Amino acid sequence: MEDPMQFVLDSRLATDTIVLGDMLLSRVLLMNDARFPWLVIVPRRPSLREFLDLAATERAILMEEIAKASAALKDVTQAEKLNVAALGNMVPQLHIHVIARFAGDPAWPNPVWGRGQAVPYETDSVEKFAAEIGHKLGFV
Repeated sequence: MEDPMQFVLDSRLATDTIVLGDMLLSRVLLMNDARFPWLVIVPRRPSLREFLDLAATERAILMEEIAKASAALKDVTQAEKLNVAALGNMVPQLHIHVIARFAGDPAWPNPVWGRGQAVPYETDSVEKFAAEIGHKLGFV
C-alpha cells in the first residue's frame, strides 16, 4: 500500500519511461518511444493530481522546470514545435508532457496520443539521447 506522505511514481509512467534525473521539485522522465522525443515532468510530491494542488511557490518552481526541460529538449532535438500538456485522463498523478514535434513526424500535425504503437529506443540511441538531455539539465 502506498504511503500518502511519500512520492511514488505511477506504475504506468514507470513502465513507459526512463528516468533521466531529478530537478529541485520534479523527476524528469523520457518516454520510451523513439518516434517522438518526449519528456515527462513529475513533481515529487505525494498524491498530486492537479497543478493547483501545489503551493504557489512550488507552482512557480514547476513552471521554471518545465521551461528548462523544454529548452533542453528543443536545443537537443532542434524541434520545430514543442507541445506542452498536462492531461492526466489516463494517469491521474500530476505530470507534464513536453514533446518535440516536427512536420512529417508520424502524428503531425495531430496530437501524438493514440498514434500507432510505441517504438522503444535502441540501447545506444537512448543512452546518447539521455546523456545529451541530462547534460543540458545538469544531471551529468
